[in-house]
Amino acid sequence: MDTVVLTVETGSREVVHDLTPDCNAFVRGRGDGLLHVFVPHATAGLAVLELGAGSDDDLLTALGDLLPADHRWRHRHGSPGHGRSHVLPALVPPYATVPVIGGRLALGTWQSIALVDLNVDNPVRQVRLSFLPG
Repeated sequence: MDTVVLTVETGSREVVHDLTPDCNAFVRGRGDGLLHVFVPHATAGLAVLELGAGSDDDLLTALGDLLPADHRWRHRHGSPGHGRSHVLPALVPPYATVPVIGGRLALGTWQSIALVDLNVDNPVRQVRLSFLPG
């Protein structure tokens, strides 16, 4: 198994960050297997979804409706609503596994791999990419 760690700067805003180009580059030429993507953070997740055409903002809006950034959360430190970021991985898991065929991600036409981060208190994230040969 081969693994690399990406550093992603998410800044001080909620973000859906496209990891697909990095994932494609990592698996290029590796043959068949699985790409496993993991975020070792308690306040971020990974999603496989269509990006662009408003989908990114739609996801952030939906998560904002489900997990409002207010003072209802018992986990309270950092910015208002920080506790919701600790609930996020229950809805948007911190991992994704994608088939790799012939050294290429076997994603659907409109699918991308994205880091989802609502935590404005942590501007830098690590993402682990692991290739498991088939």
